[in-house]
Amino acid sequence: MKELTLKKNTKPAYANSDDFLLFKDFRNKVNGIVEKSPKRKNIMLLKVILFPLLYVLAYAAALVFGNNIAVLYGSYFFMGILIVLNFLNLIHDAVHGTIFRSKTANKICVYFFDLLGANSYVWKIRHVRFHHNYPNVNGWDTDIEQSPLARIYPTGSFSKFHKYQHIYLPFLYPFYLPNWLLVRDFKDFFKKNNIIHKLIQIPRIEYIKLFFFKLFFLFYMLIIPKIILSITWPQTILAFVIFLFTASIFSLIVLLSPHANVENVFPEPDAKNRLPFGWMMHILQTTNDVNHDSFFTRFFMGSFNFHVAHHLFPNVSHVYYPEITRELANFAKANKLPYRSYPLSTSLKNHYMLLKKNRMEENIFEEAM
Repeated sequence: MKELTLKKNTKPAYANSDDFLLFKDFRNKVNGIVEKSPKRKNIMLLKVILFPLLYVLAYAAALVFGNNIAVLYGSYFFMGILIVLNFLNLIHDAVHGTIFRSKTANKICVYFFDLLGANSYVWKIRHVRFHHNYPNVNGWDTDIEQSPLARIYPTGSFSKFHKYQHIYLPFLYPFYLPNWLLVRDFKDFFKKNNIIHKLIQIPRIEYIKLFFFKLFFLFYMLIIPKIILSITWPQTILAFVIFLFTASIFSLIVLLSPHANVENVFPEPDAKNRLPFGWMMHILQTTNDVNHDSFFTRFFMGSFNFHVAHHLFPNVSHVYYPEITRELANFAKANKLPYRSYPLSTSLKNHYMLLKKNRMEENIFEEAM
């Protein structure tokens, strides 16, 4: 059985460009970086063991010592952080097939995402088939899919309450993960006019797996602690809320910085469904890096700050991104390409400015100049 069935192809097309010649030259340099450091893959194997183990140990601490309510809440707080670390270091690389040579081994790693509460099947489609192929394209980039409460795209539909989105959205961001785990996954499966159903026919077995893993997640996060520990339902639910809100805030620090900000472009297909840039230029126009490099960002945060390199080379493990990014900066400068990198604070500020800019149907900043 095939993993998925494609519907009629209606995808936007990239503009004809000579970018592929430049990219071919740069790709050869990247291949040389990877070949020079083959042992670096051992770091990934360490992460495959370490981060899931830390998550399990935090959960075990909650079950063993959770009658001390501070330990219970602290354990769920660290589990909220660890779900993000597992996503960045393990699941994200596995879905791109960069941890193991074996497709089966990578697929097993991706299934860990289901145990953490998310649906790995529909997320893989959203992330690999849509976001990576069409970053920042309205109606096709599912990672920043337009919500009725937010106007992220300059050409997105406008409602009067969007005038206040820069005020109310930051207060809704802590609900990001609860919405993903408990609402969005189900909408992607059952809302037939959803973007996922533009190209994909979801197999029936995936509906069964959706409900099985969601129920299992809620069972071990809520029911088992309530059975084992001498705690009340409000205490159990509060621990779960701490987990969800911690993971939401921590993950959004990572997810908001590379694409959804005022400095990046949101390309629109023309009447012939053709995008204005070639593929490489599209990536450079829609993506930016965070210019902070340390052991913490490399080892614990999965080099998330080197996001341009990831979009240009999604089939290369993140352990090589720091070196690739240094080469990328030189390559972009030599060829006058729009590579951008900002401090994290600037990237988050640029996201807030995007909310302010798109809160009006017209660009009020241009009118004032």
